[in-house]
Amino acid sequence: MKILFTFLLYSFVVFAQTEGFYSSGAVKLDYKQIKLSEQKESQISPLLPEKKSPVIAGLLSLVFPGAGEYYAEDYLKAGIFAGIEIAVISVALIYENKGDDQTASFQKVADSRWSVVKYAEWLNRFKGTNIPIDPNPSLPAWERVNWDSLNSAESIFSHRLPRHGEQQYYELIGKYHQYTAGWDSFDPNNVDNSDLPPIFTEYSQMRGKANDYYNISSKAIIGLYINHFLSTLDGFWSAVSYNKNLQVSVRMDEANYAYKNIFVPRFSAKYYF
Repeated sequence: MKILFTFLLYSFVVFAQTEGFYSSGAVKLDYKQIKLSEQKESQISPLLPEKKSPVIAGLLSLVFPGAGEYYAEDYLKAGIFAGIEIAVISVALIYENKGDDQTASFQKVADSRWSVVKYAEWLNRFKGTNIPIDPNPSLPAWERVNWDSLNSAESIFSHRLPRHGEQQYYELIGKYHQYTAGWDSFDPNNVDNSDLPPIFTEYSQMRGKANDYYNISSKAIIGLYINHFLSTLDGFWSAVSYNKNLQVSVRMDEANYAYKNIFVPRFSAKYYF
């Protein structure tokens, strides 16, 4: 398929009887006519279609996918890349927010149902440790335990509990049996900490769900980078293709008007796609 644009640039008249300027015989009048003709011709400039810069197209798509394709007048691909960009950004933001909300939920459960005091008491009772515990019940559990003593006592295990509020704190208490004794539904008289209460599994699933949300968001961000990269390459190539498909030609058409030969230069631009 091709679109043909034809622009009439200018015309000049040459009488059939002569190939030169038609003289009236009056020098001043002829001089004025020549000057007027030169001024008119100097004001005429051909409307040439501009080629597209592949570098500019690539940079535009690097900034925002689809922009380079739009610049190269490939509107279909411009819409596709822009649509992908909007979609992956939306997915990344939506699932990042879902992950944040889910994280807030499981941390709330942890703070209300898992106690480092109960965990330390179990260690003191069944593991022969001597972890100092503040008897003031009005304080948050994580402020009643001497954390240095707790971590020192945990040398018999494979892990040491990070301080409250850290990401690893919330991860470990729902990941390893070592911390089972801190859950409110665990029997404090039970010496076997591998006897998991239901809340341990429920909490682990809550954390897993938050991680799933974050993983989806992370993959969307990777897709964002891929979309920018592919659109940059395609924007560059779209401009190259545009220039390759553009054909320019200039010709002289001769016509007869009022017994005079008229030569009309015509500019033609053909674009194939």
